Amino acid sequence: MSGSLILIGKSGAMAARSALDITAQNIANASNPDYARRTITMEEVAARGGIGMEPAGALSGVRPAQVLRSNSTFLQSEARRTSSDVNRADAELSGLRNAEAAVEQAGIYPAIVDFEASLSRLASDPLDGSLRAAVLEDGRRLAQTFQIATSGLDVAEADITFQTDAGVDQMNLLASELARTNVSIARVRPGSSNMAVLHDQRDALLRDMAELGGITTTYDSVGRVSVQLGGETLVTGAQTTALSKSTNGDGSFAFAVGGNAITLSSGSLLGASQARDAIATLRTDLDALASQVATTANTAQGNGADINGAGGQPFFSGTTAATISLALTSGGQIATAPAGSPAGSRDISNLQALRGAMATNGPARSADTILFTLSSAISARTVTRDALQTIADTAGIALSAETGVDLDQEATNLLRYQQAFEASGRVIQVAADIFDTMLGIGR
Repeated sequence: MSGSLILIGKSGAMAARSALDITAQNIANASNPDYARRTITMEEVAARGGIGMEPAGALSGVRPAQVLRSNSTFLQSEARRTSSDVNRADAELSGLRNAEAAVEQAGIYPAIVDFEASLSRLASDPLDGSLRAAVLEDGRRLAQTFQIATSGLDVAEADITFQTDAGVDQMNLLASELARTNVSIARVRPGSSNMAVLHDQRDALLRDMAELGGITTTYDSVGRVSVQLGGETLVTGAQTTALSKSTNGDGSFAFAVGGNAITLSSGSLLGASQARDAIATLRTDLDALASQVATTANTAQGNGADINGAGGQPFFSGTTAATISLALTSGGQIATAPAGSPAGSRDISNLQALRGAMATNGPARSADTILFTLSSAISARTVTRDALQTIADTAGIALSAETGVDLDQEATNLLRYQQAFEASGRVIQVAADIFDTMLGIGR
């Protein structure tokens, strides 16, 4: 009997120790976002037979059965979906802010205003060489601001391209890691601690993949996962299909899985693509503004005469933001007088016509519209991003409540399992005392 008590006590102590180990793991990983709470289940051990016992007629203790990992497929999916939406909004917003910074730092609008102001000052004395030189210099600076803005947009586009290429490479790397994890999951005993670790690793990989692209998932009975991206299978079992990116003729991005074109639904890759499209539209608007500036100034020049009485020459060359530049070489070439006027004419009617064309629905208003539209888009997307962040935070809290570690509960478990361990030790001690007493009677 004492021998059976010793075995029962031993099994109880070992089971309590296993439970204490699981509790310690939970406490140690309380702040680990990739860790899901573990619990351990116990099962009775039935003796198969022995001296004085019927076969399978007596219980002989307890043993750990399974390590269960807290999980909620629905909440995991919601957390990934909302995180994917936030990353899409963040990537798009980052690209738009870089574009806005490029345009504002170039100073196109102030340069247009300064150019108009220098024209107004020239009207006070159209023959003053310093005033003419100031108009020429402000015109040169205006053209340069367009080129600076274009260079800034080039940098913003290059940054988006770099991040997108890196994101595609990262997605393929994560897919390969997930496929290896699937293989490991298939080889590990269900209900073991190793299985729980692999499931944690699987969910962490899925979270990172969701941040890059809006993925959908399906699971098999042991927890292996298949991943679809844009309707195409990216990972299934141990097999992966490569994600690729190409650039269309208009500069927009196109994505494909295994050569099959896909349409992303969310994620930072989609956000970067949307930002790239917005920058392409902004570049078109800047080209139209540069063309408007050049056309307005050149038309006025063509209708007037310069300080020497010669016909006015084009003020600017080029018709895009990247190509516009000052064409005049001296202030005397500014055609302030109407065509046919003699040399040294103080008639400023042609200059007034240029000022009127610049002021009435002119380039300054167009530049203001571009900046206002861009600023409004950033403001609207900031509101959207913040709303999506709130939704994602709520989903994360719900997931944490379901799968995270509750330190109060773990403290209770720690005390309970410690008492169970001590109780099992007491059973062993009682069995030893009984055995010693029996030996003493024999003497």
